[in-house]
This record gives sequence, structure tokens and C-alpha cells, in this order.
Amino acid sequence: MGKTPPEKLLIGAHTSAQGGAHNALIEGSEIGATTVQLFTSNQKRWEGKEISDEEVAKFQDILQSTGLSHIMSHDSYLINLGSPKPESLDKSQSAFKEELIRCQKLGLTYLNFHPGAALESTEEECLGKIVESLMSLEDLADKGTTRLLLETTAGQGSCVGWRFEHLAYIINRVHTKIPIGVCIDTCHIFAAGYDIRTKEAWDKTLAEFDKIIGLKHLYAFHVNDSMKPFASRKDRHAPLGQGEIGIECFQVMMTHPLLREIPKYLETPDGPPLWKQEIELLREFAT
Repeated sequence: MGKTPPEKLLIGAHTSAQGGAHNALIEGSEIGATTVQLFTSNQKRWEGKEISDEEVAKFQDILQSTGLSHIMSHDSYLINLGSPKPESLDKSQSAFKEELIRCQKLGLTYLNFHPGAALESTEEECLGKIVESLMSLEDLADKGTTRLLLETTAGQGSCVGWRFEHLAYIINRVHTKIPIGVCIDTCHIFAAGYDIRTKEAWDKTLAEFDKIIGLKHLYAFHVNDSMKPFASRKDRHAPLGQGEIGIECFQVMMTHPLLREIPKYLETPDGPPLWKQEIELLREFAT
């Protein structure tokens, strides 16, 4: 099978769904994207909105007309599936379930989420709670085509998910029951201490990922440079080539046989004008 032409590679950004999820598709199309990530509801509120049948129909019409695919949702920043606090855990599980229902209704390919934060519990207790939270969705997760993607984190504060072992712990316990996978955020893994600045560094990190988690579980990338230095455990995105990671990382991503075809979503600052340029740049690297 030949390589996908650069213009068909799945590259996009986190576009705005203000006024309806379909608007994220329109904005994606305007910046030359072939895929997008979006919020299906206000990411800073516990109460999510229900998606109407009319909204679903409009979304599907525009999805077809734009030709975009592999649409990914990002869940609410409030959700902590590993919370040691019963009230917060209950609200998180409920909000996550609502998010999955919205994703399934819209027919989204992926639901990306931050694993959780230990707060005053141990990492292992937090990881155990995350597994329990996900397993409570087993019946629902089976019903749709949406795959849940654990996002690699930078390791700020008490967040888990910054070590490949954390993600492996969760995946090993749920992958036979729930459609799950990993979304690597380039800024986050760099800040967490996994070097990706050169091809050699990428190869070493990918070998480690494969050994601990398995490359078969890697489904998507968040593509961001990092304002903060290597292993800083700080999450601050920068435009591609203008941060501590450097442009070579992203050139390698677009030519590496293990990385080139995987869907990529920009979350760099400055919005659509920058994303349009960065999408063009990534496609140029892939030629």
C-alpha cells in the first residue's frame, strides 16, 4: 500500500464549536484541515447540553460536505475520573458519561481525556479509581463507535498520565472491555521527560512506548511545541518551532513511518491564522 498524499493526511486543530458542533467543522475546512478536535459542550461547566436530532443532522451534513474525518472531542477540564473525593468523583463520572453519549450521538471517532489527578491520594489509588470509572461505562462504551483516548500529561501537580507506566496500568485493565487508546501530546511528553527533538530521540521514545504500552494503542497526536524546558513537568504550549522542542521534531513526525499516518490535532496558541500556516507546514514536511 502506497503512502497517503500529503494533502490527504489527517491534520487539523482544536476549532471552535461556538454556536454548534458543526461550526468546528466549518472552521476546520476554512484553515485547510482534514480533521478537527472540538468541545461538544462548555468545557468549564459540569452541566453539559444535550445534542438534538437537528444538530446531529446538521453536523453529519457538514461533515459530508467538508470531507473531514476522525473527529475528536476533548472532554471538560473539570472532570477527574481518579478523584479521591466522592462528590467530585460522582460529578466527574456523570459528566464523562454525558460526554460519551454526545460523542456517540454525533458519531465522533475519538473522545480524548486527561486521565485524572491524585490530589491527596497515591498515584496507584488514583489509577485504580480511573479504571473503576471507565469500567462503569462498559455497557455504554460498547454501543457506539467512539474510542476513548487517554491523553499523555505533562505531570503538573498531582496529575497522573505523565509516565507511560500510568497509561499502561489503565489500558491493561480495560482494553478488552472498552474501546481505548492513547493520544500523545508532544508538549506534554517532552515536559514529562520523553525526548522527541530528533529522529534518534523519537525512535528511543517510541521504542519505550511500544515496550510499556504497545504502539497498537497509539491513535492520535496533539501537536504542540513547548514554552517550558525538557522534563520541566509544566504544560505551556508554543507555536511549532518557537519553543524548547524545536522544528526538527515535527519534520520527523511527518516523515517517520510509524507517525506519518496517525491523525494530528494542533493546539498551539494564536488560533486559526497560525493553524492554517502550521497545517501547510506539516503537509510540506510530509512531501
